[in-house]
Amino acid sequence: MKADRLLSILLLLQTRGRVPAHEVAERLEVSVRTIYRDVEALSASGVPVYAERGRHGGIELLAGFRTDVTGLTADESRALFVLAAQGAHTALGLDEALGSALRKVMAALPAPHRPAAEATSRRVLVDASRWKGGPRQAVDLETLQDAVFADRRLRLSYRHSGAREPSTYTVDPYGLVSKAGVWCLVADRRGKPRLFRADRVRSATVLSDTAKRRPGVELADAWEVLRRQVEERPTGIDVTVRVRRAYADMFLRLQAAWLTALPEGGPEGDGGSEWLTAQLSYGRLGEVRGLLVFADRLEILSPPEARAELAAAATSVTELYQG
Repeated sequence: MKADRLLSILLLLQTRGRVPAHEVAERLEVSVRTIYRDVEALSASGVPVYAERGRHGGIELLAGFRTDVTGLTADESRALFVLAAQGAHTALGLDEALGSALRKVMAALPAPHRPAAEATSRRVLVDASRWKGGPRQAVDLETLQDAVFADRRLRLSYRHSGAREPSTYTVDPYGLVSKAGVWCLVADRRGKPRLFRADRVRSATVLSDTAKRRPGVELADAWEVLRRQVEERPTGIDVTVRVRRAYADMFLRLQAAWLTALPEGGPEGDGGSEWLTAQLSYGRLGEVRGLLVFADRLEILSPPEARAELAAAATSVTELYQG
């Protein structure tokens, strides 16, 4: 709608100052000619906006002009308060700032939208943590944030999973990502994208050097590459197991990340058998040792090397307690 487009232009100019006409057109997916017509319409309605053509030209509001029109719809108002419920701001130390911002937004909302926005904060809760995730290492994001927002390099002391001693890296940060409640630093190391879990950072130092990011690469771009590397990583080993049906629910909860196939109907189907057969996929053979928690409630059917690995783990535990 033209009215929505005019409001979008107005809010964009208030936020950005002078903006080239072609950029406004690209953002709103219309022609440059349409944008110039919209500018004329805004001007005719009393908004002090003007356009300058040429290489260094653009569209701009008269200095000092502001409007308190938010233009938020009812759904947009709800969306803001759902965002506030996600909890990422807590780890970033922005609780008070977010609360203050939301109070200001609430005051600026059209009166009919306020009840729905208030109800959203009471009726919708987003908890990004996994069930029974257990205690987690305390995470201090302050130094990482400082480097990210100051565009500075970082020196990290970082302990990899399974390593006894931390390693030292100098990295060029793009930003922070919260994935399923786990904070990660996305950064380049020697020009290659790397992912560092914040809870494995033992110490971090902000350097005086400016971060050297690859030209044209933003946080979202670097994250997409890393996300695909993790999710599309070649499968290390496929394992077929059978688990006693009485423990199927626990099995499904604990092994959800590796589960690839269940019999049709899941644990509730085909109740004639005591056992439920399932397929799991692990990145490496040693990960099957995690199945030892099920003791005699689960048996690995194939492949033979997976059976041998779990048997070796059971033997090690037995020898430990018999020694």
